[in-house]
Amino acid sequence: MSEEVLGRKVCESQSERSEIIFPSDANALGNLFGGRLMQYIDLVGAMAASRHARAITVTASMDHLDFVAPVRVGELLILKASVNRAYRTSMEVGVKAMVEDVQQNRLRHVSSAYLTFVAVDQHGNRLAVPPVIPETEHQKRRYEDAGRRREMRGSETQRKKEMRAAFGDEWHV
Repeated sequence: MSEEVLGRKVCESQSERSEIIFPSDANALGNLFGGRLMQYIDLVGAMAASRHARAITVTASMDHLDFVAPVRVGELLILKASVNRAYRTSMEVGVKAMVEDVQQNRLRHVSSAYLTFVAVDQHGNRLAVPPVIPETEHQKRRYEDAGRRREMRGSETQRKKEMRAAFGDEWHV
């Protein structure tokens, strides 16, 4: 059986990115802009999705993002991403952002997010992606949780379609 049919292990696509936060990344209080953190999250998530799909991937959604604690100028931001589950052409990627205290050798959780990426070819047409093979108990839990989140996203998408149909151009967020 080919590798494509069998799927890919979570560890094959895990990605990490590190950033030192500079004043140009921060607001007047010296805290990292939320939008900049979102950019970093999107980038490391795309790396994991592209590794899993072995293709170009595009962000379809960032459906849950928690800002747990601020990231300050001068701190070292570490972002880790892994594919939680893959479907026909899409993948859910979980990203965790932490600040590393290099002097005390400790990590402080600052943000988490779930993103959906779609694999596409050079023309933007969707491509099939291999399934995820979770190995550890933690990966298996994330795999199952991703299925529940997908069901909730589907319900929310349907609700929004119905609201747009009912209200047309009058509906505003």
